[in-house]
Amino acid sequence: MTPRGRTFFANPGPTNIPDSILRAIDRPSQDFMEESFIALFEDCVRRLKRVIGTDGHVFMYAASGHGAWEASLVNLFSPGDTLLMLESGYFSESWTEMARKFGLEVVIVPAEWRRGAQIEAVKAALAADTAHRFKAVCTVHNETSTGVTLPIREVRAALDETGHPALLLSDTISSLASLPYAMDAWGIDLTVGGSQKGLMLPTGISFTAVSEKAMAAHRVARLPRHYLDWSVMLGRRHRSFVGTIPTQMFHGLAEALRLIEGEGLEAVWARHRRLAGAVRAAVRVWSGNQGPELFCIDPERCSDSVTAVLMPEGHDAEAVRRAAFGRYNVSLGGGLGRLGGRVFRIGHLGDLNEPMILGTLAAVEMSLADAGVPHGRGGVAAAMDALSL
Repeated sequence: MTPRGRTFFANPGPTNIPDSILRAIDRPSQDFMEESFIALFEDCVRRLKRVIGTDGHVFMYAASGHGAWEASLVNLFSPGDTLLMLESGYFSESWTEMARKFGLEVVIVPAEWRRGAQIEAVKAALAADTAHRFKAVCTVHNETSTGVTLPIREVRAALDETGHPALLLSDTISSLASLPYAMDAWGIDLTVGGSQKGLMLPTGISFTAVSEKAMAAHRVARLPRHYLDWSVMLGRRHRSFVGTIPTQMFHGLAEALRLIEGEGLEAVWARHRRLAGAVRAAVRVWSGNQGPELFCIDPERCSDSVTAVLMPEGHDAEAVRRAAFGRYNVSLGGGLGRLGGRVFRIGHLGDLNEPMILGTLAAVEMSLADAGVPHGRGGVAAAMDALSL
């Protein structure tokens, strides 16, 4: 069957790209040393800093978020350094794997994925490190694989209460421009971000925002680096990009920032919270009749950008995803790593409104029936009620 109409793209990244951003990107090649482009680039960085909530340095890369992860490691640490990683899900595992490949030691604060790391366990690990071996605490602000958000300010408080000097690193790839975030005010030393989620752009640009404390660590770090080297970048005109700059993406970024500023950052956060509440209302209804349920079991940590839905025992999440895409042209996120086949994920971040959410939820409810998954009926009605409040 040839699908008609527009695909409902409900993945948690990449996300929907607004038409005005597509039009902004649609332009010929440009010399990135032209004064007009340099002015555009600098304006984008200045406005992006407002979204991040920082006055620190911002370094940009032609890479996905994994490239910014790697930049954070090679620019801050030396062989044999020890990091404290707060377990959150698939992406904390991936960051850990990357760090170990660079010869770094990683101590993990273990966590049950449906809840995320507990702050008392973080505090205990920091208090026990009297020799201050931990050079940094690595956190995933919003774990895309599980739909669980970590209270970063409480991690900062744990560092302060124990008097630990470690840097605080925060991955905001699925939270920036979607959930409240304030790098400087929250005492974060490095922020990792990417273009393809809350910023509503294609995949291809990532960045790190860096505090002065982290820059001091960079100056003595000894891991090999070149393409991602901040010191090399600081000697370039753009203070980013060792090599060719993807100029079209910055025309798109300027438009994305215009859309965010026009709506207002706090209003963007409120919209995400409202739409997420509707999705969670639907899933709670579906959980009846021994049906699928919210993966996150801590109401205070449920993500406002992505909801992971746990399947009942004996049922395959991929069957639901196939039905949604094959019959209704709705693309859902799949389970990652150990959650493969056990969860499907509904992304509700970026360029979304109420009808898009309701259409997605209607398709999911029909797909559950098509796949023979037991569930409570009326999830869409519950979402409508949540949106009418």
